[in-house]
Amino acid sequence: MLTEHTYKQFDTELEAVRANVLKMGGLVEEQIINAIEALVNGDLKLASQVEANDHTVNALEVAIDEDCTHIIARRQPTASDLRMVMMVVKTITDLERIGDEAAKIARMSRLIHQSERISLPRFSEVKYMADLVLDMLRKALDGFARLDATLAVEIARQDQSVDEEFRLNLRHLITFMMEDPRTISVFIDILFVTKAIERMGDHAKNMSEYVVYMVKGKDVRHTSLEEIEKEVL
Repeated sequence: MLTEHTYKQFDTELEAVRANVLKMGGLVEEQIINAIEALVNGDLKLASQVEANDHTVNALEVAIDEDCTHIIARRQPTASDLRMVMMVVKTITDLERIGDEAAKIARMSRLIHQSERISLPRFSEVKYMADLVLDMLRKALDGFARLDATLAVEIARQDQSVDEEFRLNLRHLITFMMEDPRTISVFIDILFVTKAIERMGDHAKNMSEYVVYMVKGKDVRHTSLEEIEKEVL
């Protein structure tokens, strides 16, 4: 009975940690949405809110990391249980970095809209990239919640699309700056925004790869799309 009780406690601790990861994921998703809205609409108050809420995301990462440390120290997990704890530790690191990128977009939106500009560009391309990354993040969190490794393939494909969108936006921004040097300042700020979104996609892809490691016991980081497909499909 003692052993059974211990196992039940262990399962409860793991589930609590997983729930907190999903809570953190929800906060980060909200950060992205608000950061892009602040950029598109010039909402400086919302931008400030995103920057302030970054501390909440950071604090949650620290709390989950401490919980994982205590689980390892007390329970000494092995096999799939250990992979689960390691997946959580890696996932919250990527979530925290996505949150940092969202805060960076909020800061850039403040620069873009506070400064006196000749004109402001349309943000449709930026919004499209952000929507792609948001979908990647949601799928990565869904894969984490359901331990569904197959979503890693779709996320990897989407990451390629995000990278292509970044390259396309980069070419457009350079062209605009060459045509009118007065726009260089604002377009450099927008370039930083698109790079932040591209990095978010990379982190979401990382999260999906940790699920593959959890489910399959196979590390597919730094491998091709074809290798990921072979492993999970």
